Amino acid sequence: MDVFFYEAFEEESAALRHHLQSHIKAGYSWKTIQECGHEHPPAPIISTRTQSVVPKAWATTLRAILSRSTGYEHMLAYRQHAHTDLACGHLPRYCHRAVAEQTLLLWMALLRKLVQQRDNFARFHRDGLTGVEAEGKNLVVVGVGNIGTEVCRLGTGLGMHVIGVDVVHKNPDIKYQPLDQALPRADIIVVSMNLTPHNKGYFSYDVLRQVKRGAIFVNVSRGEFSPPSVLLRLLQEGHLGGVALDVYDHEPELAHALRSGEPGREPEVEAALALQSWTNVILTPHNAFNTQEAVERKAAHSAQQLHHFVSEGRFLWPIPDE
Repeated sequence: MDVFFYEAFEEESAALRHHLQSHIKAGYSWKTIQECGHEHPPAPIISTRTQSVVPKAWATTLRAILSRSTGYEHMLAYRQHAHTDLACGHLPRYCHRAVAEQTLLLWMALLRKLVQQRDNFARFHRDGLTGVEAEGKNLVVVGVGNIGTEVCRLGTGLGMHVIGVDVVHKNPDIKYQPLDQALPRADIIVVSMNLTPHNKGYFSYDVLRQVKRGAIFVNVSRGEFSPPSVLLRLLQEGHLGGVALDVYDHEPELAHALRSGEPGREPEVEAALALQSWTNVILTPHNAFNTQEAVERKAAHSAQQLHHFVSEGRFLWPIPDE
């Protein structure tokens, strides 16, 4: 076997089989590495998403790791932890539109109280269902890269006042402000920034207390930015008007707790599980990337990466050295 794909759900596996050339032999599992229980690498090249924990000892026997994700901070952390310069690749541009559209879906669902509307259908009552229109509201996008730029475009199309927060002001059509100026104005905050070793826990309690009461917080980037315990506290205090998450702090542990039915042992996992009961919270299973178009691009780009590595000994899109 040449490559083994972990965390490959049914549609993705089918797309990967379609795009891989016949001379590359591949294995597939929807499970993470830790859920598979593999003691040794099943192939010289493995491909994961973000929930698998690659054993440190595998660094000496693997030829390469391909992360089927836009982010790559987990690969940088693995190389540092394993003291290796193992070849690692990622997929930088397969899902920016898909994630941006899911972000729009999430904030609109919260503005229009979609969860409550669905629940009230059984009684056909409209009490307490009055929502809010997006036009004219302040949309603060923290992290204006490929995904953030698409989010800004969608917000502008809805007639929203879009504010970008980023250290790099690469888009002349976007109005940029520092975070401490933008947050107090925000009606909706979208997190689409890159995770680094220096910005974990970026949206702390003190930072998010700067937003006005009733603001909506949406994180589609990395769960490490926004500890669920902080979000839960701000909801309990009535400060945040709604929360939508597609990514989670301690996500591998959370996924295992939900799949197995076992209680979460990490406080942040327990807090994330507690958020499920709130009607002004929407939680999705790290699925914002998952459209037919993005899955097709993801499989095609993964195949390009692997074909290039097999023929050239390096990835077409390696993770940056940091």
